[in-house]
Amino acid sequence: MRCELLFPLFLLACVINGLPVVGAPPVLSMHFKLLRRHHRQRSPLQRVREIVRNDHARAKMISDRIGWQRSACVAGGSVPRTSSFAMPISSAAFTGTGQYFVRLKVGTPAQTFLLVADTGSDLTWMKCRYRACRGCGDAQWRRAFRADQSSSFSPIPCSSQLCKNSLPFSLAKCLAPTSPCEYDYGYTDGSTARGIFADEVATVALSGGQSAKLKGIVVGCTSSSAGSSFRSLDGVLGLGYSNTSFAARAASRFGGKFSYCLVDHLSPRNASDYLVFGKDTIHRPSKPDRRRYAELILNSWLEPFYAVRVGGVSVGAELLNISEAVWDSGAGGGVILDSGTSLAMLAEPAYRAVLAALSAPLARYPKVEAKPFEFCFKWDQSFDEAAVPRLVVHLVGPRGAAAPLRPPVKSYLIDVADGVKCIGILSASWPGVSTIGNILQQNHLWEFDIANRRVSFEPSSCSRSLH
Repeated sequence: MRCELLFPLFLLACVINGLPVVGAPPVLSMHFKLLRRHHRQRSPLQRVREIVRNDHARAKMISDRIGWQRSACVAGGSVPRTSSFAMPISSAAFTGTGQYFVRLKVGTPAQTFLLVADTGSDLTWMKCRYRACRGCGDAQWRRAFRADQSSSFSPIPCSSQLCKNSLPFSLAKCLAPTSPCEYDYGYTDGSTARGIFADEVATVALSGGQSAKLKGIVVGCTSSSAGSSFRSLDGVLGLGYSNTSFAARAASRFGGKFSYCLVDHLSPRNASDYLVFGKDTIHRPSKPDRRRYAELILNSWLEPFYAVRVGGVSVGAELLNISEAVWDSGAGGGVILDSGTSLAMLAEPAYRAVLAALSAPLARYPKVEAKPFEFCFKWDQSFDEAAVPRLVVHLVGPRGAAAPLRPPVKSYLIDVADGVKCIGILSASWPGVSTIGNILQQNHLWEFDIANRRVSFEPSSCSRSLH
C-alpha cells in the first residue's frame, strides 16, 4: 500500500508582476510565520487521543516506507527519490492533529493557503481545482488552488524523467506523452490524496522586507481527497529531504539550510514563530555554550526523513541500558526528527526502559487509567515538577561530540485532564525507527543545515514578532 502522511544559492534576477524572481547566488533570507491555532471544544483527553491515533498511523507509514526503501537499496533496486526568507509558524492544536501551520502564497497571481509544515513529507500539495484533473475538486472545500487562474502553473508531463524517477508516489500510467504526471497517496488511517504534479512559483517574504518569486517549486494539485487527515487544512508544505521537496528547492537558493522554532502547543492563541530559509536574522544569537550540533544522516533509504545519531538516553543521572541496535539505522533501528509526529515514539526496548525509569519516582501518586497511555497519575498542589527526573536524549555531533537534548518536563509529562498527568511517550514497533516528535522539539530553535549534514538546537521561548 502506498503510504505518505500528514518538517542547495541564487541572486534576485528579474521581475514578474512587479516582484523579483529568486534565481542566482543569495543576498537575503526568506521567512514564513509558523501559525498556532486553538483546538475545537473538546476535552484535553479527547484531543490527546486524536493525536495518538494520528501518531500511530504516521509511525506505521514511516516504518513501512523506510523498510521498503532499505530493502530496495540492499537489493540494488531504485528508490524514488547567505540569503534567507521566513514564514510564520504556529501550532494547529485546534485540529487535534498536534501539527504546525504556515501560510504559503502559490501561483501568479498569488493565492494563499494554510499548509502543515512537515519534515516527513517530500511533496508540497494543495487542494486544487484544474480542468485537466479527474473531477474538479470537492465542492465542499472552503478553499482550493485555482490552477487555471495561475499563469505560472505548468503540469509536469508523465513522460518526463522527473515523473518516472523522482516524484514520490507518481503513477505509472501515461495515456499520452503530454498527459500530466499523476499521484495517488494512500494513508494508513484510510485517508487519500490524488492529483497531478506541476511546476509552480511561490511568493515569499525576504529578510529585507521585500517580496520575491521563488521559481521551480514542484507542487501537487490535489483534486480528490478523503479521510480525517485533511478536514482542517489546505495541504502540506514538504520540508523532507529529497531532490524535489520544497525544503530542498528553497534551501538550495538560500544557503543550504532552514530553521524553525516551535511554540508550546498550549501557548496563547497569538503565540507564533518563524520558519526561516537561509541565514536566520529573526532569532537572537545564542550564547555559544547553549547551541549543540548533531550529525544528520541523509541517505536514500531514509528519505525524506532527517535521521540523527543517538548515543543513548538517560533519566536523572542514569544512562539507561538500551541496546545500541535501537539507535542504529543500519541495524533496523535509528532515530528521526519529525515535525509531523506529535509525541515522542520510542522503539519498544527503549520505551520500556524509559517508562520504567520515569515512572519509578512517580509511583507515590495515585495511579489512574487514561488510555492509550500506560502510566498516568492524579496530582494536586503538592506536586513538585522539580522532583521529576530529567529526560536527556544524547545526540551525537560531528566527530563524536556530545549533543544532549534536554526537553522541558512538560514535553514528556503531559496534562490529559484536570488533575491528571501522563508520561506522554508512545511505544513503536521493534525492529523499527524511533521518532523525536514536535512536542519534544518545542521550545527549541532548530536549524537543519543540509549542505553540511548537521542539525543544531538550543533552548528558546519560540514566540516573537517579525522584525
